[in-house]
Amino acid sequence: MEALRLEGVGKTFGSFVALKDIHLSIARGEFVCFLGPSGCGKTTLLRIIAGLEQQTTGNIVQNGRDVSQLPPAARDYGIVFQSYALFPNLTVADNVAYGLVNRRKARAEVAARVAELLALVGLPDAGPKYPGQCSGGQQQRIALARALATSPSLLLLDEPLSALDAKVRERLRGELRSLQRKLGVTTIMVTHDQEEALSLADRVVVMNHGVIDQVGTPLEVYERAATPFVADFLGRVNALQAECLGQGRYRIGQVELQTQAAGVAAGCRVTLYLRPEDRHVEGDAAHSAGALRGRVQRIDFLGTFCLAEVHAAALGQPVTLYYSLNQLHDLAVREGAEVGFALRGERARVFSAAT
Repeated sequence: MEALRLEGVGKTFGSFVALKDIHLSIARGEFVCFLGPSGCGKTTLLRIIAGLEQQTTGNIVQNGRDVSQLPPAARDYGIVFQSYALFPNLTVADNVAYGLVNRRKARAEVAARVAELLALVGLPDAGPKYPGQCSGGQQQRIALARALATSPSLLLLDEPLSALDAKVRERLRGELRSLQRKLGVTTIMVTHDQEEALSLADRVVVMNHGVIDQVGTPLEVYERAATPFVADFLGRVNALQAECLGQGRYRIGQVELQTQAAGVAAGCRVTLYLRPEDRHVEGDAAHSAGALRGRVQRIDFLGTFCLAEVHAAALGQPVTLYYSLNQLHDLAVREGAEVGFALRGERARVFSAAT
C-alpha cells in the first residue's frame, strides 16, 4: 500500500533549481532516508512534503489524496526539527499535549495519551519538567513524542540526531528504529550522516544537486552504486584509473583485473571503484590471480579497524585497504612495511572516465 507519492516535484528559487523532476513512491510502514551532501535539496523536499514550502511543479499524493496545495495543518503528519523546537515555557507534558489540545481533545484523554507517549519514549516521569531541565537526548525523545501525539500516518524527521554527541546518537538510532517498527508509522528522515541512513532505513534515497541519483536498500546503494557520485559519496572508495581490454577485463597500470562489468568497449578509459574491503590479504592474496606487493605509506586508525594507504608499483597509483584490528597485529601492518594483497575484481563498479 502506498503512503506517499511524489510526481514530478520541482522547486526553483529565482534562477536557482533546488529540485528537478522528483518521482518517488513510499510504502506504508516504510522507513526512508533522504541522504546527500549539504545543498542537495533533501531538506527542501521534506519541507515541500510538509507543506512548509510550496513546490514550483509537481504533485504530492498522501494516502491517495492530493495534498499538493493544502496548508501544513491540513496534512496528516508529525514532524521533528533539527532544533527540536520545544516550547521552553511549557512543561514536557504540555509540549507533548500541544497538538492534542489544539484539536480540543478532552482533558482526561490528553493526559492519558501524554502518559502513554512519555512511557513509550522512555521518559515516564519527565512530565512536570521543563525542556531546559532535560538533556539533548531527552529533548529529542520529547520532540518525537509530541510529533506522534496525534497518531499521524506520516512522520517527518529533519536531522533529529545531528545535535547529539556520538554515543547518545548511536543509542537513540537503535531506539528510533525500534519505535518505528513497533508503531508501523511511515517515516521519512533527512540526514547527511551515511552511517545513520544505512543503519536505519529500509530504503535510502541518495540525492545530489536537486535530483535523485539512486534509490535502494542500504546494501544496494553501498555495494551496487548506480553512479560515480553514489560510489564516491557512500563510505570510502578507491577510484582507480583503468583501460578496458574487453569482456570484463581491465588494465590498471601493469595489472589485469577480471570483473563482472561487461559492455564497455575495448580501449575505453574508465574509473574502476573498489571499496577498501574489496581485497584479499597475505595468505589469501598469495593464491589469488593478480597477487601484488605494496608498501604502506599511511595508516588511519579508526578503532576496531584501520585503513592503510598502500603503494604498489604494478598498479601505478595508491590504493586504500581495510584491515581489522586483529589483522593489523597478526600481519604486522605498519607504516613502511610491505604487505601482500589482491584486488577483488568481481566487486568492482565501472564507469566511463567521462561520466
